[in-house]
Amino acid sequence: MMTVITPGSVLTSYKHVRSTTLDLCRTLAPEDTVVQSMPDVSPTKWHLAHVTWFFERLVLEVFDSRYQRLNDHYDYLFNSYYYSAGQMHARPKRGMLTRPTLAEIVAYRSHVDAAMLSLLEKRGDDDEVLARVVLGLNHEQQHQELLLTDIKHVLSQNPLRPAMNPDLTLPPVVSRHAYSYVDGASGIHQVGASGGGFCFDNECPRHDALLHEHQIGARLVSNGEFRDFIEDGAYRDSNLWLSDGWSTINSRGWNRPLYWSEDLASEFTLAGQRDIDKHAPVCHVSLYEADAFARWAGARLPTEFEWERAAATQELRGNFASAKFWHPVSSDSTQFFGDVWEWTSSSYAPYPGFTPLEGTLGEYNGKFMCNQMTVRGGSCVTSDDHIRASYRSFFYADARWQFLGFRLARDGLG
Repeated sequence: MMTVITPGSVLTSYKHVRSTTLDLCRTLAPEDTVVQSMPDVSPTKWHLAHVTWFFERLVLEVFDSRYQRLNDHYDYLFNSYYYSAGQMHARPKRGMLTRPTLAEIVAYRSHVDAAMLSLLEKRGDDDEVLARVVLGLNHEQQHQELLLTDIKHVLSQNPLRPAMNPDLTLPPVVSRHAYSYVDGASGIHQVGASGGGFCFDNECPRHDALLHEHQIGARLVSNGEFRDFIEDGAYRDSNLWLSDGWSTINSRGWNRPLYWSEDLASEFTLAGQRDIDKHAPVCHVSLYEADAFARWAGARLPTEFEWERAAATQELRGNFASAKFWHPVSSDSTQFFGDVWEWTSSSYAPYPGFTPLEGTLGEYNGKFMCNQMTVRGGSCVTSDDHIRASYRSFFYADARWQFLGFRLARDGLG
């Protein structure tokens, strides 16, 4: 269900989202927040600053002529990819930013928050202000997810295998059924965001899509099933792999999902090293690995529109409490999605009639619609009010550090 933020609720929503970001960091030491373990990962400290830059640069400096920056250098340091807003520090070098300190970034957040709360008290009922703030809050929630996936990768590089929070627990898996399929919708169907709440521009416009007869997996592929794939020698069988996939797994030495131990018995989680639950959904696999598994299983990956129509007709359950964010929640067949981002076979592309937002915000999604693949649904570290059938994101085919999993599909009806 898309959350609707109104003039009467925007102050509360702003305070909640901003405090949640800091709360996610409560178990981290300052040293944890500086490290960048690979170019795709950003330091925790940078995430805290960038989402604050978003409100400063794209809200306060647009709507509050009296606003004064805390530090002019932050505009360069914490811009991410908005070239129309100016130049930015190189992404692969964010881990070199030992200064400003974590304490200075927290002070920066407080400075911007004070100005934002003052603006919202005066102009929170202004439609243009409200729309920009709602986008900023959803943007920060996306970075809350990135903060968790990125710190997981950072901590995984430490031989001590430290836990972000050792008290996190995995709820019991409630489904241990054999893999099964349900008939998917066929014919012409409407897809995309239908209104009634916030959505990102890449979910629009709603439009017709033609679906051929197919079946789609009733649940996600599990750890145990993926372990069978490994033990059957799949990582040594070139016939199962796309050419780019075969080249990638050999050049990088991949023979199991990211974070799995060599003996396939345990995995690194935000709660530290834990035994692998064979019934839980497999995650941290690339599109190449998902596609090879599907071929090994005599199936394929669903298209994003097959996935969306199936998700839109399933019962959705909210099981995304922060205490559960360390691992996918369950492979219960009645929980159709929300445990891991799900790879689809669809390239990330604009919908017919897609129009980016005006100005700097037009860089948010549209310019990435090339050479990437669509993932759907959201994951166990996605904000619960982002979980919706039309929600879509995108990654390169070799990405694994996000909570990425998959379900199967096959042609024809049962």
